[in-house]
Amino acid sequence: MGKTLFVSDLDGTLLSSDSRLSPRSVEMLNEAIAGGAMFSVATARTPSTVEPLMGMVKCHIPFVVMTGAAIWDPLSRKFSGSIHISQKTAEKIIGILRKHDLPTFVYRLTGDKIHVHHIGPLSDKELAFISERTDSPYKIFHINAANGSADQLPTSDISLFYSMQPSAIVEETYEEIRETVDCNPVFYHDIFGKETGIMEIFSPEASKANAVRTLRDMSGADKIVAFGDNMNDIPMLMAADVAVAVENAVPEVKRIADIIIGANTDDAVPRFILSSL
Repeated sequence: MGKTLFVSDLDGTLLSSDSRLSPRSVEMLNEAIAGGAMFSVATARTPSTVEPLMGMVKCHIPFVVMTGAAIWDPLSRKFSGSIHISQKTAEKIIGILRKHDLPTFVYRLTGDKIHVHHIGPLSDKELAFISERTDSPYKIFHINAANGSADQLPTSDISLFYSMQPSAIVEETYEEIRETVDCNPVFYHDIFGKETGIMEIFSPEASKANAVRTLRDMSGADKIVAFGDNMNDIPMLMAADVAVAVENAVPEVKRIADIIIGANTDDAVPRFILSSL
């Protein structure tokens, strides 16, 4: 019998509506892992929030973080497989972001630290985002709270541009970047409301799909079962042998899924994994 690697998105898929992993999910995941299941997560988050969320789960497979721009091992707490955007491409993206006046976080991954810069003024939502992460051992913020950013920022070692602003301006900027820059941009709506648009920009080689294939090779798995709910999960789901959507997934995800299970609020992912053993 072949070995199966189960890989789940976090927000809206494995996590409940409060963006936490329920005690029951923790219990079932640990039971599945103890029973021989290979389990990992693939998320847009960085280790600064993934570690506290997944800390009670006894995972031994590395995690896909930053939507595939890096792989992070929860046991060694080390990054591997990080993929950077070329400096020339980064400079072009920064020019477009500034042209559209789109405030954006800029993530530079060097060694085992993420250095976070910012373009444009900070919104209240962004200030809250920063405050929740300032004590992380994995992130160093280089942001002037008074104006959000300086005129200059480094363009080397950039792994991710991340915007969370009103949907109209984010989508307009995304379309220009998608049409004119050789990169991998992703646009989707916040799971808490379509008024907020989220854009992530990566190197063309960075994706959840490619990173999950790397995990398969690292783990020796023969088969990938992937779980997701939102647009940025689609490449991973299409690369999997079995694509599983949660009931609360967006219609586009449900259309390409092989299986639709219960909602994220019903511990559906751990239940499915346990039932598959």
